[in-house]
Amino acid sequence: MSRLDYYDILPRGLEAYLSNYGWHFSKAMCDWAVSRMKDRVGNRVPVRPKEQIEQIMAANGVNLQNDKGYDKVFVWHMGLSDYMGSSIGNEAGLARYVKDVLDDPDGYEGIAFTRFLADCNAKGIPVIWEDMI
Repeated sequence: MSRLDYYDILPRGLEAYLSNYGWHFSKAMCDWAVSRMKDRVGNRVPVRPKEQIEQIMAANGVNLQNDKGYDKVFVWHMGLSDYMGSSIGNEAGLARYVKDVLDDPDGYEGIAFTRFLADCNAKGIPVIWEDMI
C-alpha cells in the first residue's frame, strides 16, 4: 500500500528534502520544530541534544527499532512539551513514550514527521524547505 500523498504534487523544496531524508527529521528540521514547542503553561521546552536523549533511553532500557535521523529527538521534545507532568511523570516514562510512538506495531514509516507536517498544514505554518536541507 502506498501513501496517499505519494501522488500529490509536492513543492520542489519538499521533494529535495524527501530525497535527502525521506519522511524523517533532519537536524535542521528537528531544531526548527523543537524551537517552536512550548509546555502546557507556555514556557519553551528545555532542549536536549540527541546524544543525551540516547543516553537517557539506554539508561532506562529503551531500545528503538524504527528510529531514523532525528525522529526520536523530535518525539522526545513533543512528549516533553505536551505530556510531561500530566500522563508522563518522569524521563523513564518519556523514554517509553518515544518507543511507543516510533515502534508502534500498526504505525508506519515516518509517522512522527508526517504528523508534524499535518500539524503545520492545519495551523497554516509554512515550512521553508530550502532551509531544512
